[in-house]
Amino acid sequence: MKSPSVSTRKIVTVRVWDLPIRLFHWSLMFLVIACFASAKIGGDAMVWHFRFGYGVLTLLIFRLCWGVVGGRWARFTTFIYTPKATLRYLRNNHKAHESPHSAGHTPLGALSVFSMLLILMLQATAGLFADDEISNYGPFASRVATDISQALTDWHRNLGQWLIISLVLLHITAIVFYTLRKKQELIRPMLTGDKQLPEETEPSKDNVVQRCLALLLLMVSALAVAWLVNLEP
Repeated sequence: MKSPSVSTRKIVTVRVWDLPIRLFHWSLMFLVIACFASAKIGGDAMVWHFRFGYGVLTLLIFRLCWGVVGGRWARFTTFIYTPKATLRYLRNNHKAHESPHSAGHTPLGALSVFSMLLILMLQATAGLFADDEISNYGPFASRVATDISQALTDWHRNLGQWLIISLVLLHITAIVFYTLRKKQELIRPMLTGDKQLPEETEPSKDNVVQRCLALLLLMVSALAVAWLVNLEP
C-alpha cells in the first residue's frame, strides 16, 4: 500500500523545537555577540568577556546533555547522518518539501550545528588557557607551559575567531536562501517552536517536566563551569 502523497497529507501544527532548545539558541547567539563586542572594546570590558565566555561554555555543556535527553528533534540521534544519506539528500534537495528531514535538522543543517558546537567548544576551551601577557589571562593559563598557552591564545584570537565568523555568515546565508528560494520558514519555528507538518510527524515533548529537567541540567552545567574556573592553581 502506497503512502499518501504530500498533497493528500493532512498538515497540522507540530511542536518541533522545545522551549529549552529555543532559549539555548537565542542565548548562545547573544553571548557570542557579547564575547566579540567585549573583546573588541578591550580594557575593563575584558572582565565581561571572560564572564560571557563562561556563559557560552555553560550553554555548550547543557546542549551536549540536552542532545541526549531533550525533545525529539533536539536529540543528536535525529540528525546524525551517514555520508550516503547526506549525498542522497543533496541529490533530492529540489524536493525539500517531501523530505523526511523537514521537521528537524537536514543533513546540511546537522553539519552546521555540529561544526558550530565543535568550534565554539574549542574556542571556549582555548580561552581558559589564554594569556595576553598584559593583564588578562584564563584560569588555566598558569597550568600549562608558556608556549602552549601562547599557541592557544593565538588560536583564540585568530583562527578560532575567524572560523566562528565564517560559520555564522554561512548560517545566515543558509537562512536567507531557504527563506527566499525554498520558501521555508526557519526563524519563526525557532521563536514559536512549531512547524506546519504532516500529522504523522512525531512532536517533541515540551511539558513542565521536560522544562524542569532542562533547568536542572542548566544549573548543573553552570555549577560545573564555576567549579572549573575557580580551581586553585
